[in-house]
Amino acid sequence: MEQRIKALREMMEHQIGEVQSKENLSAFWQNFLGKKGSIAELMKGLGAVAKEDRPAVGKIINEFKLEAEERYKALNEKLEQAELLARNRREAVDITLPAKKHPLGHQHPLTLVKDEVISVFSGMGFDVFEGPEIEDDDHNFTRLNVPKDHPSRDMQDTFYLEDDLLLRTQTSGGQIRVMDMQKPPIKVLVPGRVFRSDSDATHSPMFHQMEGLVVDKGITLCDLQGMLDKFVQQIFDANVRTRLRPSYFPFTEPSVEVDVSCFECAGKGCSLCKHTGWIEVLGGGVVHPRVLENCGIDSSVYSGIAFGIGIERITMLKYGINNIGLLFENDLRFLKQF
Repeated sequence: MEQRIKALREMMEHQIGEVQSKENLSAFWQNFLGKKGSIAELMKGLGAVAKEDRPAVGKIINEFKLEAEERYKALNEKLEQAELLARNRREAVDITLPAKKHPLGHQHPLTLVKDEVISVFSGMGFDVFEGPEIEDDDHNFTRLNVPKDHPSRDMQDTFYLEDDLLLRTQTSGGQIRVMDMQKPPIKVLVPGRVFRSDSDATHSPMFHQMEGLVVDKGITLCDLQGMLDKFVQQIFDANVRTRLRPSYFPFTEPSVEVDVSCFECAGKGCSLCKHTGWIEVLGGGVVHPRVLENCGIDSSVYSGIAFGIGIERITMLKYGINNIGLLFENDLRFLKQF
């Protein structure tokens, strides 16, 4: 038995010299300390030793086992230390290298203009309400004084989902919802995306609008022009002014198109204003009495004004953008300019 242990010890010393990896170490464990290893075989052979010699031989085997375990532990620590040093070398950071620059993101030009418009009107006391993008016919047309057979429905080129459901063509439906929930005085902005079947250099099938509504006693068209003067002066230039031209919308009467004096040439005439000195920016008017009545508001007591701003239109004018598609293409060369 002593000769076998001596031979195994020599074999162990030889294997220790070959342990260079976790795989080698695992093989060392299996050969000597595993369930079918050499030391386990020695323990099984203890039964063949004379009874009086077993305690001494068992002690020798246990000492050899403890020695093998200690050698295994030392090898394991040595390999782990080597792996840690290697990983540290791989992950070392040269602090003298210049830092990597991560460019900061920023707001889209449409968001910049939308927030600026909201800021201007919030300063005049307007609240903000956002209605649903999928609207019913009643809110989008009927209660805005647009009958079923009215030609303005054709003008909108509406995307219908079902007979009574559609992608809203305007955010004016949000005004109806506000007047249903709240009685005068009302002062609210309704921003959001709207959808129409129209696409060219200045039109998109999806674009952004912001409706404004004021309902109170004694509201007139003069209040509309006063608010819009303030609006265009803060958005474009402090010296610009507005003019109102007669127009037609089914939900306002009288209805107007609102022009702003050209902020590029100060009204003298240039390519931006097509040499007229004026640029069309939005539409509005006095809320039609029938629209107020449709929302349970007494039109003999209250009156209102409403206006609709195209956010893309304002953005293109403000930043000199000549194609609406640039606002939706996500071209970083374009977006980084803002």
